[in-house]
Amino acid sequence: MFLFLSKLIPQLIYPVGLSTVLLLVAIATFWKRPKVAAISVGLALGILFFSANGWVGDGLLYSLEHQYPPLKQDATADAIVVLGGCTRSAHPPRPWVEVSEAGDRVLYAAKLYREGKAPKVVLAGGRIYWKGGGQAEALDMAELLKIMGVPESALLLEPDSLNTFENATNVKRVLKQNNIDGPLLLVTSAFHMPRSMAIFETQGLSVIAAPTDYQVTEVNENAGFLGFVLRLLPDIEALVNTTIAFKEWIGFLMYRLRGWA
Repeated sequence: MFLFLSKLIPQLIYPVGLSTVLLLVAIATFWKRPKVAAISVGLALGILFFSANGWVGDGLLYSLEHQYPPLKQDATADAIVVLGGCTRSAHPPRPWVEVSEAGDRVLYAAKLYREGKAPKVVLAGGRIYWKGGGQAEALDMAELLKIMGVPESALLLEPDSLNTFENATNVKRVLKQNNIDGPLLLVTSAFHMPRSMAIFETQGLSVIAAPTDYQVTEVNENAGFLGFVLRLLPDIEALVNTTIAFKEWIGFLMYRLRGWA
């Protein structure tokens, strides 16, 4: 039930969900309380306009992505841990497993392994049945990594976790079963790294941040006057970035309140 509520309640707080609630309030009060309806519509439009602003979306995401710098070239560890949330199941008409925007996690893990950063790769992630189902993400990632030249003998799978807290607790068990107690390279999206590091460290694991999937880069900062103007206008990508940032901050708060981070 906690898992379901943790997915449901934030939807009502994210920009699109909150704006929808306000518009429903406006519809319900339109005839009897027009001032309330007008305020609700104004707030909904304001939230959407603010959240879809490129400067806002990039700024919020930047506050998460740049808490941990890119991995140093000389970094090594006993294992690479890759968190799920980056693949799509091979449901028809897809011919095979596909990657999402966060698919850089799998690509970067393969790169780190082939560079000799660690001898083992731990893949963490299950699949929530009421969100489409399919085989566990750990299995999806394993298929992709093997195609990229990572041998099956180097892979350790954790296919049961359904959130970041379970990623950490289950990975800890897998590491213990395989007598791995040294430092770990933690691979996940840069915006997800602050929450992930806090959770893994709370579990007593020695982790080194290996962020990837950066959304805010120096190119965004040097777009010139025309880029500046365009980023003031509502944009779906900016709305997505704002929502991702909200998700991470809300998730971090919820995990901290439960003592998980």
